[in-house]
Amino acid sequence: MASGRLDVVGTPIGNLGDLSPRAREALAQADLVAAEDTRHTGAMLAFLAVSARLVSVHDYNEAARIDGLIAQLRDGKVIALVSDAGTPLLSDPGFALVRAAAAAGIEVRAVPGASAITAALSIAGLATDRFAFEGFLPARAGERRTLLARLAAEARTLVLFEAPHRIAATLAELAQSFGAERAAVVTRELTKMHESVYRGTLAQLCEMAREDADFARGEITLVIAGASVERATGGDTELLARALRLMLKELPPARAAAIAAQICGVRRSEAYEMAMRLQRD
Repeated sequence: MASGRLDVVGTPIGNLGDLSPRAREALAQADLVAAEDTRHTGAMLAFLAVSARLVSVHDYNEAARIDGLIAQLRDGKVIALVSDAGTPLLSDPGFALVRAAAAAGIEVRAVPGASAITAALSIAGLATDRFAFEGFLPARAGERRTLLARLAAEARTLVLFEAPHRIAATLAELAQSFGAERAAVVTRELTKMHESVYRGTLAQLCEMAREDADFARGEITLVIAGASVERATGGDTELLARALRLMLKELPPARAAAIAAQICGVRRSEAYEMAMRLQRD
């Protein structure tokens, strides 16, 4: 028997009218729909008058499901993979299944659809020729600070997802790490009834988050302008040298370099090299 096919199907991020006719057809014709949340997808399919057999595939059970799903694909079944909203695998489960299907020689077909990433970029009014998607920031404070220090000099536009209860704190951390004047856009509830777009500097967005009770509600995608050319290509070397000269009076080179790198927006290795030169001199 010929192998089946895995269809990776993009579904709406809010407005069900955004589901393409091709995506509806793929869901209707699939032998099985692998869904992040079967209740959520079941409600969507009921609205579309599509009858389909559902199986859950999420972060906690994907590894255990793979062998059974690959066996069905080898038996000629067509499986449609969907997430709760948008395009699967973009901060959603499915990577392990797609990789296993491809490794098994099974056809994997894209049925494109909505994505909060591209939707937010399309209306942000920030550069879109080059961007970096970072998903959700780490929950641990130390890991988050380390990542933000590294991203502070990133020249590409950044796209983040954030939970509504953390957005105000995240904006404050971004303002501290990236600079209060960095331009950014917060999109909330894209394509839904209460869609909102907040534009300004990180400092202004922090103020909006304090004043607007709706700011911290719903699903949030954050778009941040890339670092300026000066910061992305090494920051202010004169400032770095001044900062290191002061810190080296009290701190060892490695510690002084780590702190100065965050202040001046340069790579830690660059700051350490300068610290060692200054110490030798």
